[in-house]
Amino acid sequence: MKIKRDDNVIVISGDDKGTIGKVIATSPEEGKVIVSKVHVVTKHAKARKQGDQSGIIKVEGAIYADKVMLYCDNCKKGVRAAYEISDGKKTRVCAKCRKKI
Repeated sequence: MKIKRDDNVIVISGDDKGTIGKVIATSPEEGKVIVSKVHVVTKHAKARKQGDQSGIIKVEGAIYADKVMLYCDNCKKGVRAAYEISDGKKTRVCAKCRKKI
């Protein structure tokens, strides 16, 4: 999976198509990611200890990683990742404009 935590991504399919957000967490085993402000679901939370708040809260749900693309600030759209090796380090770059992602 080429998407890592703290990447900016754009949703390319589904109800939240066109939404840009930051990746909060990834799950490579399931092929899913959690993106901020995308796929917000309601969750019923029970107070676990005295002083905790119970009720209905809104949290981001996981979506499949193939429904998002890396977002390039220079191109202003979703792009594929390419790799460049400089000084012995492998870095991800935009496949179109070659700017570091």
